Amino acid sequence: MSTGTYVSNRASDKITALADNAFLCRSGSAADTEAISDYVRHYIRQHEAEIQEAPDVETVANLAQAINYQNKDRLMGAMIVAGFDGPGGGQVFSLPIGGTIVQTPWAIDGSGSTYIWGYLDAEYREGMTREETEGFVKTAVALAMARDGSSGGVIRLVTVTKDGAERSLFTGKDIPQFMDELPEPAWVGAA
Repeated sequence: MSTGTYVSNRASDKITALADNAFLCRSGSAADTEAISDYVRHYIRQHEAEIQEAPDVETVANLAQAINYQNKDRLMGAMIVAGFDGPGGGQVFSLPIGGTIVQTPWAIDGSGSTYIWGYLDAEYREGMTREETEGFVKTAVALAMARDGSSGGVIRLVTVTKDGAERSLFTGKDIPQFMDELPEPAWVGAA
């Protein structure tokens, strides 16, 4: 997490649950994207109470997009809404700065994303297993961390399936290293 050019927190959790089946990945102004996620959660809770079931991921994404677009002159954040529902299965929606919404097989944003477009274009393929997909995402984030001064610290993943959501956290030696990065010092993690 950065505040201007200063990186204030390398371990901030920028993945926010909007519903049990839909999550928001935030980049840009943390305060702005947190405000959007708070409003979306509020309205989604009301919606769930009315329909008595989990919302469609597309509904959650459209609500986040509407709030983002209606406040595009005041809010500065790019987001990704992803999740799983019965009718649509796994879904990913990109919500870049300005309020557009695009459903895509994969989406990236944030300062580190510019460094990994080529990797994602070359390595993504339909039909990957869960393990392959998680490895693909972990490698992509590690590549971004290797080049971007504002990215780094830890890798957080949330995998959403028909069975629910599962979070993973990777730190230290669990993060792949690239481009002749310095290895983690032996004293790190030693008791």
